[in-house]
Amino acid sequence: MILVTGASGHVGSRLLERLERDGRALRALTRNADSLRGRVASATQVAQGDVLDRAAIRAALDGIDAAYYLVHSLGTSQSFVDEDRRGAAIFADAAADAGVERLVYLG
Repeated sequence: MILVTGASGHVGSRLLERLERDGRALRALTRNADSLRGRVASATQVAQGDVLDRAAIRAALDGIDAAYYLVHSLGTSQSFVDEDRRGAAIFADAAADAGVERLVYLG
């Protein structure tokens, strides 16, 4: 199964559409699951969470073989660079713990 973070963003939503067309088993991670549910295929799982929330990330990564990290914190706080780094580090650590085989990071 593939996890796409940032699935409601510009890049993430297009990647999700492509992977759905290819028939991939998918889980989409977003901060607002209700806003994404109506925009994805019925077979796509939607998980709610923030990359700064370790528990939410661990749950989203359960059963995942590959993950796309397309999240950036620009504009969400005064210290967006620090938040961006912290979120990526939390995600990378959780992915390693979950045994994710492939992690794609869009910088």
